[in-house]
Amino acid sequence: MRMSSVSRLGFLAGSTITALSAALAPAASAQAPVEPAAESDIVVTGLKRQYFGDTPVKEIPQAVQFLEGKLLDDLNITRLDSALELASGVSRQNNFGGLWDSFAIRGFAGDENFPSGFLVNGFNGGRGYGGPRDASNIERIEILKGPNSALFGRGEPGGTVNIVTKKPTFKEGGSFAVSAGSWETYRVEGDYNLPLSDSVAVRINGSSERAHSFRDTVETQKYTVTPSFLAKLSDADIFTYELEYVNQQVPFERGVVAIPTVNPNGSISYNLGAIPNSRFLGNPNDGPTRVEVLGHQVQYQHDFSDDWTLMLGAGYKDTTFKGFSSDPELVLSRQRLDNDGRTLSRQRRYRDYSTTNMVFRGEISGKISTGSIIHNIRIGADWDRFKIDTYQTRYRPSAADQSYSIDIFNPNYNIPAPTPGVVIQNATEIQKAWGIYAQDQIEISKQFKIRFGGRYDDFSQDIDLRVNNTNPRKSYTKFSPMAGLVFEPTSSLSFYASYGKGFRPNSGVGFDGQPFAPETSKSYEIGAKLMTLNGRLTSTLSLYTMKKDNVLTTDPVNAGFSKPVGSARSKGVEFDLNAKLPAGFELFLTYAYTDAEWATNALDPNFAAPIRKGDPLINIPKHQGNVLLFKNFSIGDHDAMLGAGVSYVDRRLGETATTFFLPSYTIAKVLGSVNITDQLKLSADVNNLFNKKYYASSYAALWIAPGTPRQFTVRASFNF
Repeated sequence: MRMSSVSRLGFLAGSTITALSAALAPAASAQAPVEPAAESDIVVTGLKRQYFGDTPVKEIPQAVQFLEGKLLDDLNITRLDSALELASGVSRQNNFGGLWDSFAIRGFAGDENFPSGFLVNGFNGGRGYGGPRDASNIERIEILKGPNSALFGRGEPGGTVNIVTKKPTFKEGGSFAVSAGSWETYRVEGDYNLPLSDSVAVRINGSSERAHSFRDTVETQKYTVTPSFLAKLSDADIFTYELEYVNQQVPFERGVVAIPTVNPNGSISYNLGAIPNSRFLGNPNDGPTRVEVLGHQVQYQHDFSDDWTLMLGAGYKDTTFKGFSSDPELVLSRQRLDNDGRTLSRQRRYRDYSTTNMVFRGEISGKISTGSIIHNIRIGADWDRFKIDTYQTRYRPSAADQSYSIDIFNPNYNIPAPTPGVVIQNATEIQKAWGIYAQDQIEISKQFKIRFGGRYDDFSQDIDLRVNNTNPRKSYTKFSPMAGLVFEPTSSLSFYASYGKGFRPNSGVGFDGQPFAPETSKSYEIGAKLMTLNGRLTSTLSLYTMKKDNVLTTDPVNAGFSKPVGSARSKGVEFDLNAKLPAGFELFLTYAYTDAEWATNALDPNFAAPIRKGDPLINIPKHQGNVLLFKNFSIGDHDAMLGAGVSYVDRRLGETATTFFLPSYTIAKVLGSVNITDQLKLSADVNNLFNKKYYASSYAALWIAPGTPRQFTVRASFNF
């Protein structure tokens, strides 16, 4: 039986409890991977996962959302940032010229100088410069809302994104897909699984993509390959290895501009939309920025008994990032655009970044019964070393020199490119950290569960700043507690409440030459989860409030330096619904209200502009929602599907400490597929059906990422 599109959402917002329980709670003893039941499409490998445990989602005291890889296939989603648009409370942020994934969860985004810190199989996959994450090897995406520092350590209090990758199974087979779409976009994906014996299996998947763009002169290409290996060493032992290789070439570009005009009273007005969203304002001769990734993950699992398991893991990952860019000047005293409305002053930069990350971890988990009370215990530890090398040079003309400016209405792409000869960044930073954690989920009764946990972290930074020949160092320790409770008055309904603290290191140094103190956070959440006995209606409602301190702002005493003295807070409501309706229709709906703002008066860390208490945080819409409606039916003997969806994003602040806002937008999509045979499926989709002109995110009024206009894709996939 073919699984319907909405069912493939798993249990969005913690809904489809049965699906996740099967995925997270494998057989008590380590068994060889088996094929899933046809109606569930779930691959059970016998592998458990460090940090996550096997507690049913309905009994977890926090909101959880779950996106299946099969849903991403149906929607033709090929990138992580596009997948996360389906999640409530997740909003796009400045993506560094299109070169990495950046998002905020529940209003908090993290360090703008690095990609967002998502996990891959529990390892930190967002650290470094790995480019936009491809979806070709995604089995599912888990969004764990609320603070998770009590398990994972440093991170944002809004939540954690974990990607679970495809693993080998013991049934030979695979898939192959080709697609073509707007702007000469061509993509090939492959996935092949091969059992070598009754105890050893290998799998390889990957993708290749070449595309032009709706942006003038922009071309991209990407290659990914992720082979993996699984060995069942005995009835109690499983070993896995996974390699990741990525090669991407993407032009670094800052998007379009809103033309600023300084009014007589000193305020600034912005003219957004004066140029088409296709207009490229960089230099095509800069060429692409080249991103390369080589990573390894090793995991070992040993089951002592039906109740107790040991998990060990190690990871190693290298990333590199090199290329030129031509960026609009943001300081208006050096910018011509606010004077004549057409001449955009630019800088030219060269970046050569690289990172190396090494991780070791271990965990033991199991159950202990004390009378009628059951303790679900996990105790673990991890250690990692993260090395960051950054080198950047810049050409920055004076206010009087407009030789590298560009006319935004009639761009000349043959302006001689100056050499970026001034070194503005030349540093090596080594971060070392180790931590230990413990958690106990106590089943007081069938209806009442409580959870306690905590983590102790020891973190150090050693920075070699070669620009000024200084070597600042800092170390500190943090304890991150959490507590939660769950009450289940019926088998279909549960209520929960949770509390947690967290922290995240700040990058850089202050006037004293020392690394900054870390951000710290405190969060509260209450909610309810509903799943009817027949599974036709699943839903989650959550309410939260959180605050973080030590946010970087301009040092009020020492101009040109930053200081961790700011505070921000966020509160909101999230609602998710998955319903099977009459006549074979299925509905998926998410909505989020997010009120994220500064909690103190401060100065913008980039330009020292004043921020008032209550000012909104950048790129955070107060209202955001998605609706998807699917209809699965038959055409003769062929399964088919039609679907449509609408996404809404509210207006958002477009530049900190200004009055520049990005307008709200509503975009629609349609999609459909038909199974020509049991093995061959044809599908097509159209995004932004009504060709709405919109803006996805921004960093400043002169760095705005335009939204994609109407886009179509056709795809043929073959399973064998």
